[in-house]
Amino acid sequence: MINNFKVNSNEIDKFKKISKQEKEFRIKNLNLFNKNGFPNNKSEDWKFSDLRDIVSKNFKKLDVQIINSKSKNTTLIKNFDHNFLVLINGNLSSSNFDFEEKNKIKIKNFYNDNFSDINKYNPLIHLNHALSDTGYSLEIADNYKFKKTLVIYNIFTKELNENILNSRNKIQIGKNSELHTIDLVVNESKNKFMNNVYENVILKENAIYKNICIQNEKSDGFFHKFSKNTLSSKSKYSSFIFPSGLKFNKLDLEFNLEGEGSECNLQAASLLNKNDHQEIKTRINHLVPNCKSYQIVKNVLNTESKGVYQGKIFVKDIAQKTDAYQLSKALLLNDNSEFNSKPELEIYADDVKCSHGSTSGSIDETSIYYLMSRGLNREESVRLLVSGFLNEIIEMIKSNSIKKFVQKKIEEQIHGN
Repeated sequence: MINNFKVNSNEIDKFKKISKQEKEFRIKNLNLFNKNGFPNNKSEDWKFSDLRDIVSKNFKKLDVQIINSKSKNTTLIKNFDHNFLVLINGNLSSSNFDFEEKNKIKIKNFYNDNFSDINKYNPLIHLNHALSDTGYSLEIADNYKFKKTLVIYNIFTKELNENILNSRNKIQIGKNSELHTIDLVVNESKNKFMNNVYENVILKENAIYKNICIQNEKSDGFFHKFSKNTLSSKSKYSSFIFPSGLKFNKLDLEFNLEGEGSECNLQAASLLNKNDHQEIKTRINHLVPNCKSYQIVKNVLNTESKGVYQGKIFVKDIAQKTDAYQLSKALLLNDNSEFNSKPELEIYADDVKCSHGSTSGSIDETSIYYLMSRGLNREESVRLLVSGFLNEIIEMIKSNSIKKFVQKKIEEQIHGN
């Protein structure tokens, strides 16, 4: 088992045609990762998710070599018309924007042009900045609204086995433009591997971005994603996250509301099964006046699963008229399941409306008794109550075809498929 994972600096030499500045940036981040290693529970941000211990118990080795699998036929969603990107092991394989004005869209392999972004606290970001060589950059021109949803197929191939992938993605939505996306994870590997993603989302003035994240099916993937989101004035960000199905998953989401009148809406619903470990960590920074944020995170936890929610709302002294709401709710189906919640408010303005809350508890036996008295057995009753608990989030999706697609995936998880 891995006790002290480090990466040899020779890995940086494998990157061809990079500038001196980029090489120095990569080496600096690699040294930071090697100094600290995988984070453990001594770090406040990882106090509920000791990744060092998790990696040591689940991996004999980790291979940083990039897996370049050939492009393959992708089974597309048939429930609704859509544009698509296909990522294979993080690498941009193909794209299709036949429903759109293509001159309004720029898509290419990710190219790093920012060498000042050094994160002080997260070793996974250091590792990503040192080794990432896959990903995509998507830019939407000003004054353009997508006609159809963009589905991003994240395909992980069967060749993956104790690999660690590092990719970087960027989405920039122009002034007065609008984009809806679905991130769909399709994992063909039957083995354990790690996927480490750094994402940068930029919303220009009055831009709208709506995103849904969902797993196609259960897998033995160990995922980490850091997402940095910047909102300009009157821009609106909305995200529905349904992250069930991975053995380990940590979403580290940062939202910077930098323009007046910007809004952020984050809702998540997940079902965790035996030995699943999932954490959603959010930080919403209200940096200017008259901005809104709304968060609700719901978890259903079955045998020996562990759920974590850490949510922080930061309100700067000039951010008057802030309206921020945060709530986490957990339903524990077994005495051996565990849920940890850490809501935080850090407020320096005096004219604000901010609230947070957290509740967790076992399933209501009175409700089960009522359903059983109507002819259902106990297992069917529990499934119905779980569906109702999670469907409160799903019902917020406005598109009926997409809502039905998400409901089908969630029902498959509830029924153990």
